[in-house]
Amino acid sequence: MSNITVCARFRPLTSKEKQICDDSVCIRYTDAETFIFKDDKDEEFVFSFDRVFYEKSEQADIYQFLALPIVRDAVNAINGTIITYGQTGAGKTYSMEGPSILECDEQKKGLLPRVVEGLFDSLNPSDEDMTYSIKLSMVEIYMEKVRDLFDLSKDNIQIKESKSRGIYLPAVTEITVLDPAEALQSLSRGIANRAVGETLVVGRSLAFSNHPKHKTYRNERGQQQKSLMRSGKLILVDLAGSEKVEKTGAEGRVLEEAKTINKSLSALGNVINSLTCGLQGKASHIPYRDSKLTRILQDALGGNARTALLCCCSPSAFNASESLSTLRFGARAKHIKASPRVNCSDEKCDTASIASSPPGDESSTRILNQLRERLNVEDVKLLEELFTQEGILFDPPSVEEESEIEDLTLQTISSLQEALEKLISTVDEANSAEFNYPAIFNFGDSNSDTGDLVAGLGIQLALPYGQDYFKTPSGRFCDGRLIVDFLSNS
Repeated sequence: MSNITVCARFRPLTSKEKQICDDSVCIRYTDAETFIFKDDKDEEFVFSFDRVFYEKSEQADIYQFLALPIVRDAVNAINGTIITYGQTGAGKTYSMEGPSILECDEQKKGLLPRVVEGLFDSLNPSDEDMTYSIKLSMVEIYMEKVRDLFDLSKDNIQIKESKSRGIYLPAVTEITVLDPAEALQSLSRGIANRAVGETLVVGRSLAFSNHPKHKTYRNERGQQQKSLMRSGKLILVDLAGSEKVEKTGAEGRVLEEAKTINKSLSALGNVINSLTCGLQGKASHIPYRDSKLTRILQDALGGNARTALLCCCSPSAFNASESLSTLRFGARAKHIKASPRVNCSDEKCDTASIASSPPGDESSTRILNQLRERLNVEDVKLLEELFTQEGILFDPPSVEEESEIEDLTLQTISSLQEALEKLISTVDEANSAEFNYPAIFNFGDSNSDTGDLVAGLGIQLALPYGQDYFKTPSGRFCDGRLIVDFLSNS
C-alpha cells in the first residue's frame, strides 16, 4: 500500500490582492517540502507535503514530479488519478490546462496537454507483439448530474460498478485517438461545452483509457496462444472552487450551483475523514455514495489507483482563511492509503478456434433459439439459467447488482456495528448506575405465575405502576423492579 502524493502550489499575488493587502503574504518558506503558514489571527501552522511549489515554480516542474510517474504507470496498466483542489482563482485550471490546451507557449503548458503527450511518448511501438488503443472521455458533474461533454444530450449518466472494471460510466462517449493533436482537438471541443458560472468553475473530470490489447506467446508448434490483456485508466479532475459562498457574491441560480458544489466538496471531505480517522483494525463505513463526485472518485480514494493531489493556494493574507482550509484538506488526504495494482488477465486458447468460433454468448444464444423451436418455454428457460450459472452465458447486469448488493451489505454491517457499539456503551452506563431494586427472573412454562412468586417473597408493589397490565390474582405490579419471565409453551 502507498500514500496519496500531495503537493501544494502558491501562485503569484494578483493586482487586486496587492491593492487590498499590499505585498502581505501568509506563508514563510522553509524548504522544498515544508513551510510556515500564518492565518488571519497571526497564528502559525507548519505544513509538510511531498513537494511545495512556490510562486516562481514552472509548469514543467509540476508535471515532472506530480504527473509523469502516474502517466508511466497508466501505460503499464495501473490506474491513476490527478486532482487539482482549491478556491476559485487559486490556479487550479491554469495548472491543469495552462492558458489554452491548443495554442500556448511551451513553458506555460498545463498538466492536461503534457499528460496527452506523455501518454503517447511512453508507448513502446517497437514491441511487435503489443497493440495499443487509447480512448478518452470527458464529463462534468453539474447540479449533481453527470454530463457528457462530448455529447450534451447525455446529461444524466448513471454510475455503475463491477468487479472487473471498478467504477465506470456505461453510457459515456469514448473517442479513440491516434495522436496527441487529435486528442487535444477533441478535448478542446469538450472544454467549450462545460458549464461555467460567473463566480465559479464547476468540477469536471477527464478519463483516458489505455488498452495495450494483446501480448501473445506461442509454443513450439504454434498451436497454443497466451493472450495478456492489460488496461490502465488515467483520470484528471479539476474540482470546483472551495471558497465560502458569501465571498463569491453569487445570487439566484449561481447561488444554487455554489450550494450544490459545496455540498459535493463537503461529501469529499467526509470521505477523506472516514478514510483517515477510522479506528485501526476496525472496518468503518465510507460514505462514497453521498455524492456523484465521491462515487466517481471511489477507486482514486483508497482503492485501485495511484493518486496525486495538487492543492492550489493564494499566498495573500486576504485569502488566508480559504488557503488554510485547502492546506488542511491536503494534510488529511496525505494519510490515505491506496492499493494500486496492474490490471491484466491471462487467457490461454487455441489459435484456430479463435478465428473460427463465435463468442460464447453468441453461440449459446443460437443454440437456445434452436431449442425454442422444439422444446417448451419452461424447459428453454431452465437451460438458459443453467447456462448462466455455469458461466456459458454471461449476464453483465448480475455482476453490477451483485456488487451493489455487496456494497449495501457492507453498509448494513457497518451500521449494525455502530448500533452495537452504542448499545454496549448504554449497557456500560446502566451497569455503572446505582440500582436499588431487586431483579426477579422466572424460568418456567406459560402457566407460571410471577405475581405469586413476588408475593411469596413478601415484596409489596405499590399502585399505580403496572396495575392495568399485571392484574390479580397474579399480582404482577411493577414500580421499577426488573421482572423478567422466561416462558415456554409446554
